[in-house]
Amino acid sequence: MSKFTELPLSAVLQTNLSRHGFKEATPVQSQAIPPALLGRDVVATAQTGTGKTLAFVLPLLESLLAQPRTPGVRAVVLSPTRELAIQIQEVFAKAASNTAIRAAVVVGGLSEKTQLHAIRAGAQVLIATPGRLCDFLDRKLVSLAEVGCLVLDEGDRMLDMGFLPAIQAIVRTMPAKRQTLFFSATIEPSVAGLINKYMKDPVRIATTLTTKTADNVDLNVYEVETDRKLGLLTHLLSHHEGSFLIFARTKHGVDKLAKKLDGIKSAKIHGDRTQNQRNQALRGFQKGDYRVLVATDVAARGIHVDGIAHVVNFDVPKVAEDFIHRVGRTGRAGSRGASHTFVTSSERKEMRNIERTLKISLTRVPVPSSIPVEIRAKATSSPQEFRSRQPQGNRRRMQWAS
Repeated sequence: MSKFTELPLSAVLQTNLSRHGFKEATPVQSQAIPPALLGRDVVATAQTGTGKTLAFVLPLLESLLAQPRTPGVRAVVLSPTRELAIQIQEVFAKAASNTAIRAAVVVGGLSEKTQLHAIRAGAQVLIATPGRLCDFLDRKLVSLAEVGCLVLDEGDRMLDMGFLPAIQAIVRTMPAKRQTLFFSATIEPSVAGLINKYMKDPVRIATTLTTKTADNVDLNVYEVETDRKLGLLTHLLSHHEGSFLIFARTKHGVDKLAKKLDGIKSAKIHGDRTQNQRNQALRGFQKGDYRVLVATDVAARGIHVDGIAHVVNFDVPKVAEDFIHRVGRTGRAGSRGASHTFVTSSERKEMRNIERTLKISLTRVPVPSSIPVEIRAKATSSPQEFRSRQPQGNRRRMQWAS
């Protein structure tokens, strides 16, 4: 199956797909949708930006359309972050237009009253983060006794974030007889237990290597001292066109870096920002109001914006999987992208481990000698101390082990 018109979908779904320009199915869609339509459990892995959301939304909608309309929640989609849940809802709304099937987003950081109103108004689908849904269940504000389909989106990330107890608590409130769909960019060994416990003879689909970066992304690495990283970032911003998604390791690092980008329209996203602030930042980045978005890894799988030209790893990611998901924000929908990773001498081992795990070799790009040192000297610093911090044109580049 290569075209959506070849799928046995209801006329209203076919109309919605055509209206929104969905014609050619991606590999994960063409392989996952047919067995899901038959009611099979599915475990599917594919690279980011390959259409996993539509691959589970369409079977879910078709199943609900075939059932008699009865009150109550009939399906649950769990995702690791608020941003991802909101973007799933956007895809769902397009596919579900004119079907009378409605979804409620159940996440922290948004109005609880609004979410409960949507559920009580007849939402058949909950698109939720595990923590907020668990809270609603504990307070007996929602029942999942009639759920016939559970979707775990980015299940490995939910486990990484410590959501296993919440997922287990949620599943215990559902009927044992249900369809379970598991979609992710990677599946780690820790996920095997979850799949074995909650899925029945699942169809296994892997459209690409799960530890592979996109072929249309240029992977660059810069060996740079910590006090020249800001200067290098400014250099990239001034010498390359397009939007930049910049990853820092900590919330404090995001705040600090965003503050230093004087004269550049930028926004930031991390866990301490309110949902309204995060939404405003993401919308502004999508619309082009901001050229730069600075984020922690909370955004690595929660940002789906076509046309991001550059991803910058201002701090080296902790593990190879985070590198994949950061880099996966660019080079989407067939476009070409570039990633730029800044590596200090203390991070060389981490970078080598990532390359070894992913079986890749990043392109070493020399740092221009003109890149300035970030001046952090205190007022009491001596002239000699200040001069010692200046860049040296003949500064020896770090040596990398093969």
